[in-house]
Amino acid sequence: MLFLFKYIDDLIGKGFEWYTILQLMLYASATNVAMALPLSVLLSSIMTYGSLGENYELVAIKSAGVSLRRAMYPMIVVVTILSISAFIFSDNMLPVANRKYYSLLYDVRQQKSANLLPEGVFSSSFPNYSIRVNKKDPDGQTLHDVMIYTKNEAENNVNVLIAKEGRMYRTMDNQFLVLKLKDGVKYEEQPGEKTFEQRQRFTRFRFKETEQKFDLSFMKLKRTDENLFRSAVQMMDLKQLKYFGDSTKRQTDSALLINYRLITPYIKYFGIPKKAAANIKYAPFKKNNVLDGLSTQQQVSALTNASNEIRTVQDIIKNRADMYKEASKSVRNFALEYQKKFELSAACIVLFLIGAPLGAIIRKGGLGMPVVVSVIFFLIYYITWTIGEKSAKGGSLSPVIGEWISIIVLTPIGIFLSYKAANDSVLFDMEAYKRFFNKLLRRKDE
Repeated sequence: MLFLFKYIDDLIGKGFEWYTILQLMLYASATNVAMALPLSVLLSSIMTYGSLGENYELVAIKSAGVSLRRAMYPMIVVVTILSISAFIFSDNMLPVANRKYYSLLYDVRQQKSANLLPEGVFSSSFPNYSIRVNKKDPDGQTLHDVMIYTKNEAENNVNVLIAKEGRMYRTMDNQFLVLKLKDGVKYEEQPGEKTFEQRQRFTRFRFKETEQKFDLSFMKLKRTDENLFRSAVQMMDLKQLKYFGDSTKRQTDSALLINYRLITPYIKYFGIPKKAAANIKYAPFKKNNVLDGLSTQQQVSALTNASNEIRTVQDIIKNRADMYKEASKSVRNFALEYQKKFELSAACIVLFLIGAPLGAIIRKGGLGMPVVVSVIFFLIYYITWTIGEKSAKGGSLSPVIGEWISIIVLTPIGIFLSYKAANDSVLFDMEAYKRFFNKLLRRKDE
């Protein structure tokens, strides 16, 4: 649904085959696994253990001498296997899905609309033609007041065809668009011949019925080479991310050395003794001390040269600083994508450690309370992850902290809930809170 809402304008009215849209939706679903998988683990664990608690099956398990922690072991094994599978998926399958998805989406966006002849406007969908249809009948094929401009840049002329009525259809092989026009006139302008007749000729043809055929080969979806998208970080696995990240980091470090070498010639050094003698007294620094003793013309020349050197240094620093910012941003993006491969697996485990004890505590199954609670915790996870990732991309946080901040926030909550569930806590029992506050109020009255 997110994919359809986001790209509906790029899909509607372009005449795509059904399998093209299905391919896009399939690749988009693969790219959304990073959001869908942790949420599904959280929701399913809350529903499962909530249903067990609601039907008193957890009570039966505990009465048999099996602790909740021991009863969760099989599901912990299953979630661990799922987390390993998620890591393999994010490292091997997700880069391929991203590459196919973004390359196909790029081609889809470049595709021209299938509504070749809209009403009341000049359409330039066909090369060397400009066509205007004043009105269409509800069937979408009958046309009224058709005007066709045929542009011939080689002969520097424009031919015009005007028809009162027409009908359009496509050939069986979908290669051409045919316009059957009635009751019209065609105007042609032709340049004169250089040797025989140099005057420009104007010709007018009247017709009762004629046909115009337009090539539709440009409407076919043209696929771009997928290898052109390999340089994006979303299309790389761990080895590629580490290799290109390290190489970009080395280029950034070498750029800093180059910056120092470029600025060094403009730095003026003044000799300062290593150890100042105790009896030497230095005169206080005077403003414009360097220019003292120079004539006015020499002072102007010195200041002009200094300002020119300052502007040169500023230009060098500005250009190199922009390059350094872009390179540093690329390094952070490589590091973030590298950490993201592991973060998906950790998110599944942490959200299970939250969902399973939470379901045992609230003791509600089905799609009511579990959905509400899971959405709340997933929003906490997603918002903290988004803030951390954006901060890391901006350079405010390190990529490791930025990518793992949601796990750092949620892990203590999972441990706390696991402890409460193992000790039969009444964390969500409203009656227990009422009794607590009643006792507190009574003590204050006394």
